[in-house]
Amino acid sequence: METLKRKDPFRAWKVNRKSGAPLYIQIEQFLQELICRPEFAGGGLLPDEVTLANRLGVSRGTVRNSILKLVSQGYLSRKAGVGTRVAKRGVESGIVAWTSLTREMKRKGIEVQSFLLEVSKEKATEQVADALQVAVDTPVKCLDQVRGWDNQPVLNSRSWFHPRLGLSGEENFRRPLYELLKEKSNVVADHAHEEFLAVVADAHMRSRLQAKKGTPLLLRRRTTFDAGGRPIDYAEIHYRNDNFTLTLDLRAG
Repeated sequence: METLKRKDPFRAWKVNRKSGAPLYIQIEQFLQELICRPEFAGGGLLPDEVTLANRLGVSRGTVRNSILKLVSQGYLSRKAGVGTRVAKRGVESGIVAWTSLTREMKRKGIEVQSFLLEVSKEKATEQVADALQVAVDTPVKCLDQVRGWDNQPVLNSRSWFHPRLGLSGEENFRRPLYELLKEKSNVVADHAHEEFLAVVADAHMRSRLQAKKGTPLLLRRRTTFDAGGRPIDYAEIHYRNDNFTLTLDLRAG
């Protein structure tokens, strides 16, 4: 009886074709809300693609693209002959220890220095728009920082914030970022999706990080979400490999 009383998510949600947000992004948002519901959160099986497409009023291809995106992010899993279900989250890169670089380094006896801190307003590129689930060219606040220690720049970070946070750009971004966002925007970082790539420093990064031509860098791309699966910010962080080692502790479970 309890299940029958639950609000039908398909009736409570409709595609907004006038919002400017691509359909696949809107479907991703719906699926992220769906998988947080009690009946799915524990690894429940989602309706098939045809059913989802019919109920949501979009093409099967749009639904499939959205599902595959969430599969790649680890939220869903697919198995031939079974279907699509909510993935049971195993080992992942947590953000608890990384919500404040300053505090993390302080525990290691390292004093973090700030070489650059700039806040600007930009139009979301395709990469940023995809991560934040907004339309391309949506105005977003952007935070640029160069930090390091021992008078040496070690990392360059760029963070783009979802417009719903309502940031003015006048906030004190020298504070731990997610504490600031919680206080100013009432959002709480719950989990993050991260990608790591090896890249070569371009002219811009060589200038920012005082690196030589051809210097290898670690590029870390991170999208942070709240408990409802809504994106908070998207960041691209370049690290100098000669001055920094990123480690990840894993636990079975």
